[in-house]
Amino acid sequence: MDGHSPHRPPEREGSHNYDMESTDGSGGLWRRNGSSSEGLLRYNDGGGDRGSAREPLLRKRTMNTTSQIAIVGANVCPIESLDYEVVENDLFKQDWRSRKKKQIFQYIVLKWTLVLLIGLMTGLVGFFNNLAVENIAGLKLLLTGDLMLKERYFTAFFIYGGCNLILAAAAAALCAYIAPAAAGSGIPEVKAYLNGVDAYAILAPSTLFVKIFGSILGVSAGFVLGKEGPMVHTGACIANLLGQGGSRKYRLTCNWLRYFKNDRDRRDLITCGSAAGVAAAFRAPVGGVLFALEEAASWWRSALLWRAFFTTAVVAVVLRSLIEFCRSGKCGLFGQGGLIMFDLSSTVATYSTPDLIAIIILGIIGGIFGGLFNFLLDKLLRVYSIINERGAPFKILLTIAISIITSMCSYGLPWLAACTPCPVDAVEQCPTVGRSGNFKNFQCPPGHYNDLASLFFSTNDDAIRNLFSNGTESEFHMSTLFIFFTAVYCLGIVTYGIAVPSGLFIPVILAGATYGRIVGTLLGSISDLDPGLFALLGAASFLGGTMRMTVSVCVILLELTNDLAMLPLVMLVLLISKTIADNFNKGVYDQIVVMKGLPYMEAHAEPYMRHLVAGDVVSGPLITFSGVEKVGNIVHALRLTGHNGFPVVDEPPLTEAPELVGLVTRSHLLVLLKSKMFMKDQVKTSGSFVLQRFGAFDFAKPGSGKGLKIQDLDFTDEEMEMYVDLHPVTNTSPYTVVETMSLAKAAILFRAVGLRHLLVVPKTPDRPPIVGILTRHDFVEEHIHGLFPNLNPQGFHSTSMGG
Repeated sequence: MDGHSPHRPPEREGSHNYDMESTDGSGGLWRRNGSSSEGLLRYNDGGGDRGSAREPLLRKRTMNTTSQIAIVGANVCPIESLDYEVVENDLFKQDWRSRKKKQIFQYIVLKWTLVLLIGLMTGLVGFFNNLAVENIAGLKLLLTGDLMLKERYFTAFFIYGGCNLILAAAAAALCAYIAPAAAGSGIPEVKAYLNGVDAYAILAPSTLFVKIFGSILGVSAGFVLGKEGPMVHTGACIANLLGQGGSRKYRLTCNWLRYFKNDRDRRDLITCGSAAGVAAAFRAPVGGVLFALEEAASWWRSALLWRAFFTTAVVAVVLRSLIEFCRSGKCGLFGQGGLIMFDLSSTVATYSTPDLIAIIILGIIGGIFGGLFNFLLDKLLRVYSIINERGAPFKILLTIAISIITSMCSYGLPWLAACTPCPVDAVEQCPTVGRSGNFKNFQCPPGHYNDLASLFFSTNDDAIRNLFSNGTESEFHMSTLFIFFTAVYCLGIVTYGIAVPSGLFIPVILAGATYGRIVGTLLGSISDLDPGLFALLGAASFLGGTMRMTVSVCVILLELTNDLAMLPLVMLVLLISKTIADNFNKGVYDQIVVMKGLPYMEAHAEPYMRHLVAGDVVSGPLITFSGVEKVGNIVHALRLTGHNGFPVVDEPPLTEAPELVGLVTRSHLLVLLKSKMFMKDQVKTSGSFVLQRFGAFDFAKPGSGKGLKIQDLDFTDEEMEMYVDLHPVTNTSPYTVVETMSLAKAAILFRAVGLRHLLVVPKTPDRPPIVGILTRHDFVEEHIHGLFPNLNPQGFHSTSMGG
């Protein structure tokens, strides 16, 4: 076999050759088809008429990459995989041999310094978000409240709706024009990144900027959304910015961070960043660590646990210090909060058997409502993707429409509620004076309050505080709670898909706490628990039903409320709601990952994979290089393909028989070509001149968007006829599997080690030394179904299958 000529594996019945333009190896690709504004993924399989048969699936997968608002500005963007494998080439080995104790110590100190900086910066951003939202939203509510006291109701609505509209339009414009990837919560993107999927701009500095300010504007605009989900994405963006040494584009660079120019270290930093985001959003440091462990990270180890814990501890200290400073009244309208957001510790929770029956009912309701919420959200996001594909103006118009509906609900619905006389034994002032409190006056006469306005006409945090408040059995009418639950449930669904950074935690907690109070009031005859505690348990049941997290949600809720006595009940209600909801669909973040087409790999293999072997799914043509390869062949291959890994095969006269040397990556080839260290003859060198010229850091992975491209390099005709020795930069110990290995085992190995390329070698010695390369794409269900249409997804065959 010629070292650089394409080698095509034997054709199998039902198999197709996939051309690959923008992913990882010869396994297959996401291909741009026609105009990028189509917003559709198509597989190019050479089949001619297969595209029309797969149209419904493609329509279903419209939301493909980094934003559930139709693929980052409605353009199809290539998906790259991250490579967590150690590239063991001659340069790497020399680097490790030459490292001194001082450098190793510097690396360890830098690692801890970075997680300290991540904690500090995420804590500061979390505090800034709270401060800005409380002041902007508080000012808006105070202004409206003053006009209502003067009975200027239409003017009040105009000011209230107008403020919401301006804030919403500003948030949508930021998102649509500067960073489309900042829309939504960002948790699915972070989860996919930590699984090994790198999509365009998900952690870029522009995304960080829009995530912070878009979230502030969106929450201040009165939308039923939270700033908690975006804080996870924000923490990850901060970690990525620090980990890649800043941003060259924005002239913020630090060369001393070169130690972290690899995907493994960045993965660990971004895991710490996501934990810090949760800690800053909920002021729940332990909950942040558990969230990263349970929901975000795909790879975990004890050293990472210790660093994540340190990061969230720093966040907690920063928040505590800043909140204490604000209690002196120097932060405008912000200053009443503490590290415990909704303190329920004063309630003595003693529970009996009838209480457990009520809690089981609550768990079942949470599971049913959670499954329904995910189902409706899935359908609505697909509709929104069609609207958002049409461009930025349509995204802004959709956001404005939802803003108007939200303003009409939050201002109009309280008029349906009757005025209630203030309770004689009220702990706080009634009616409430100012922006927050349990007893909003709204349109009521003196000495009366509007209970529905107390929920609608306040910030989301205040509404949750009102619902969680204890000793308020008769404060909210049943009709009020039903109206509020229906409105929040529906608004939470319709708001999530708009072009604004939006979290799902707060809408879910609001809706869950409301039906928790309803159940607590209805079952008051058999249960002695306070309605405020039922509200907490309702929030837990709905979180379990939508997000399917148990341990982290349990700890976050306990840290939010400072109520350790409720631990057994929260655990019980979470387990029941998750078990019920799992019978209907996946968790909300898992659904969104699938909807975007992010090729997320689960820790387990799918059952149908056990009926296939690795050799069944590798696709050609496979491009290999000789150990000493002609420059023109390498340049031609790099220009014609988007492959990121190429097998290197030594052949006669370099060896007696064809022999697999290893794998060379595109980025390493580009660095080698740029140096122009070429030879006139095809002879193997010792590689010493390469080792003298380069260090391991020359081949380190650059930050996002900074890498060398083949288009940046020019070669003369004479240079194109010269040779270059690839041995010094070839990974001589890549992971390989034999072609007869079960695809299920190959998938588990690929996922467990965090690979980008998995080489498939032949079982018999009389064939070329490599059959093909498995990449993440080759394990995607749609790809396998395309190769074997008759394979039942459940793992059973309807007809005999080729291969």
